[in-house]
Amino acid sequence: MTPNKILLFVVLVCFSFTGISQRSANFTHDLAEFNKALELYNNQQFLAAQNLFEEVKEQTKDEKIEGDCAYYIANAAVRLNQPGADRLMERFVSRYPTSTKTNSAYRDVADYYFQTGKYSLARKWYNKVNENSMSRAEKQRFYFNNGYAYFRAKQYDQARKYLERVRDSKEFGSQAKYYLGYMAYEGDDYEEANKNFEAVSGNDRYSEDLSYFQADMNFKLGKFEEAIKLAKAQLQSSNRIERSQLNKIIGESYFNLEQYEQALPYLKEYDGERGRWNNTDYYQLGYAYYKQGDYENAISEFNKIIDGKNKIAQNAYYHLAQSYLESNQKQQALNAFKNASEMNFNPQIQEDAYMNYAKLSYEIGNSYESPSQVLINYIEKYPDSENRQAMESLLIDSFLTSGNFEEAMRLLENNRNFSDKQAYQKVAYYYGLQLYEESDYENAILNFEKALSEPRDQKITAKATFWKAESEYNINRIDDAILGYREFSGMSAARGTEELNNLDYNLGYAYFKKNEYARAIEFFKRYAENSFNEVARRNDALLRLGDTYFVSSQYWPAIEAYDKALSLSGTNHYAAFQKAMSYGFIDRRDTKISELKNFINQYSRSSYRDDAMYELGNTYVSANNTSQALSAYDRLIREVPKSAFVPKAMLRQALIHYNSDNGNRALERLKTVVQNYPNTPEAMQAVSTARMVYVDLGRTDEYANWVQNIDFVEVTDADLDNTTYESAENQYFNNEYDRAISGFENYLQRFPNGIHSINANFYLGQLYFRNGNKAKAATNYRVVADKPKNEFTEQALSRLSEILLENENYREAVGYLEKLEKQASSEQNIIFAQSNLMKSYLELDQPGKAANYADKVLANSESDSEARNDARVIVARAAFASGNMSKAKSAYAEVQKTAKGELAAEALYYDAYFKNESGNYEASNAAIQILAKDFSGYKRWGAKGLVLMADNFYELNDTYQATYILENVIKNFQNYPEIVQEAKQELARIKTEAAKTNSSVEANN
Repeated sequence: MTPNKILLFVVLVCFSFTGISQRSANFTHDLAEFNKALELYNNQQFLAAQNLFEEVKEQTKDEKIEGDCAYYIANAAVRLNQPGADRLMERFVSRYPTSTKTNSAYRDVADYYFQTGKYSLARKWYNKVNENSMSRAEKQRFYFNNGYAYFRAKQYDQARKYLERVRDSKEFGSQAKYYLGYMAYEGDDYEEANKNFEAVSGNDRYSEDLSYFQADMNFKLGKFEEAIKLAKAQLQSSNRIERSQLNKIIGESYFNLEQYEQALPYLKEYDGERGRWNNTDYYQLGYAYYKQGDYENAISEFNKIIDGKNKIAQNAYYHLAQSYLESNQKQQALNAFKNASEMNFNPQIQEDAYMNYAKLSYEIGNSYESPSQVLINYIEKYPDSENRQAMESLLIDSFLTSGNFEEAMRLLENNRNFSDKQAYQKVAYYYGLQLYEESDYENAILNFEKALSEPRDQKITAKATFWKAESEYNINRIDDAILGYREFSGMSAARGTEELNNLDYNLGYAYFKKNEYARAIEFFKRYAENSFNEVARRNDALLRLGDTYFVSSQYWPAIEAYDKALSLSGTNHYAAFQKAMSYGFIDRRDTKISELKNFINQYSRSSYRDDAMYELGNTYVSANNTSQALSAYDRLIREVPKSAFVPKAMLRQALIHYNSDNGNRALERLKTVVQNYPNTPEAMQAVSTARMVYVDLGRTDEYANWVQNIDFVEVTDADLDNTTYESAENQYFNNEYDRAISGFENYLQRFPNGIHSINANFYLGQLYFRNGNKAKAATNYRVVADKPKNEFTEQALSRLSEILLENENYREAVGYLEKLEKQASSEQNIIFAQSNLMKSYLELDQPGKAANYADKVLANSESDSEARNDARVIVARAAFASGNMSKAKSAYAEVQKTAKGELAAEALYYDAYFKNESGNYEASNAAIQILAKDFSGYKRWGAKGLVLMADNFYELNDTYQATYILENVIKNFQNYPEIVQEAKQELARIKTEAAKTNSSVEANN
């Protein structure tokens, strides 16, 4: 080797040695720092370790150290729960694919998440692990941890796959078998569960849980005694949640063994799932109480069962109903029996519940459907029932006691499976009476004829004959009525009836209406002379007897009859007036004058007072005592200025002045009539008379000027006017009604403002009204009513108002009713106006005005009971609408005393309402039960009553009754949407509250 080569070798060797020494020093430094970081990591100082690993990773040139650093940095990030830790680990795996730590990285991270309870993250990383690169011990841990992670996620199929692999593991076998047993238990595979639990039964770690599971499994397998024994053994050492479940197992086991007394204390100790019971829980406790005869507590538990729609619920509702019956709570029992009868899970319970529901419907009433319909439905559903005969008997009685005869007739006529002729006769008869009371005489006759077609009960046959005749009388079929009365009088079954007592009275009226006065006198006289007859009717019979004598020109007997009427009643303004008039026809002028003067002074409020004043003036005229006549007429004009006799009296005064050669005073009176009463017959007469006066005074030009300004007189056509009118009027009074209509129509077409236009319009209106053409009648009545007061004003206003009210045209009606109130001379028309004004203003939503008129009706002693009841109701409604509850309450209380029909139903509802408001819920329910029983035909009030009853029951802590009633309102009363909406809102509120304690209830939102 040459020196140069030797030198080069030395240099190279030295250089190489220096490089190796330098690299070895760096590696040693990195390794020392790495080991220092690893020590920090192993001491769980992950953040410090992570920072040092990052420094080493940045400085080292060694790929292995760099990879290991990356592994530990990512691992520390996982343990520090740093954001992006997963990405760091993924980056380590992708950047260092050949690292020996890749598989352990997955497993290590998965184990870490497993140990910290983050099982879903653990499963994510376990899924990345390669099983083949693990040792046997590592695999067992991997299988168990993975299986347990799936177990915690309730993915039992995957859990079993891994846990089955370590069931024989010394380290993990017991745990695996426990969880495998638990999964079998949850899946109701009690045999497999028991096998696994037996395998770990000696392990103290699981002993407590196993006792519970085994007790529960024995319970579910029907081994109730064993379940009780195991559960009781575990009871003292259990925690609160376990104790609740164990009490449930013991209590329900005793329940299934029908040892209800022993079951009770354990069932009560159950806390429910998450603090809530379900319907089955309430049923078991309620039934245990029921079997002990503790109906109060049974009801308390049963009535918490809401929304039940299964066999248990049907059984619960049936026994709830029985508990209510035992506690004499019949309305509640009806609802519960109805509910049980609507379920078909147990047909025997369903039929028995239906029977009890039908019986209670008959006994206490039913707001959902008529008791008769319930009974018929039962008979049709169970035609072979051993209770059929008893139910048919109840059905007959229900028809008669319900008062809902229309529905009863419909059911009897449309139901082929039920035919009781005796019941049919009774119902037809009572329905006829009901229609008669409602003035529906045509349909009343039809039903009386139906009753007569089945003459089963002779007493009813006789009464139906009488009331059919009464109905015929009211529709002017007088001959048929008389035949009916006479047929009735010959029936032996008529004896002892109230109808027979009144027969002479009715026959008197029938013959009077036929103008057969001799026969009318016979019957009125016979009835009036019987002192056993009702005083009011005897008095009326005497009045009619007097009228019959009067129209027969038998004035002395008429006076005698009127005298008897006066002595019987004490005061009777009609009899007194007619008596005075009768004296005038027997040339007892002075007596007539005396009687009329007495009448005027004694009967200051009589509707005949103006008649008497006018007649007194006329009588003085006939006695040639013109000064007294003028005074009598002046008094009439002064004291009764709105009387229809005022223009007539003025005409009489004008004639007196004219005949006394005082033409100017005559003209003054005549012009007053024309001015104040235009377009009336009196005005026409005044114009005619004024013409004669002006002619006599020689002032014809003055007459011509005056008469030209009178727009309602067509002087040149006067004769034709009179002739045309008289022709139509004659047809009218001869009862040739079709010809009369044609004649009046012709007259009004030719002389719309004619002398007799008021008369023609009125008579034509009467004829149209008689024929049922009320729209045309209203047009003619309106003409008369809009004219200044005349002799037909009052009748026209009354009839026009009647038509407008019938058409519900309240806005127009009030104007005419107010006019009628001011102008009527008849007290009855004043009452008619006031009572209908109060009703109309109520319909027009003016409760203040309605209440004012109601007060007028109540203040009028002549108001009939029906009008007074209407008035009290309106006072009550107005007070309620204005928030004056005290007044409304007292007003409805007054209505309740005398009202019938729908008004009575309304008053009874508000009686219940105010009792509810005062917290008297049981009394409120009692009122609603009466409403359901006695007024079932008035569905709106029945529905409102049910909503109120639901509130009462809820306040009485009977949630079942409240919800069931509201559900039935929603289902059965769709015709009343506002009530259904109220029921829905209340039901939602109650269910929301109930859902807080009963997991079977779905809250309504």
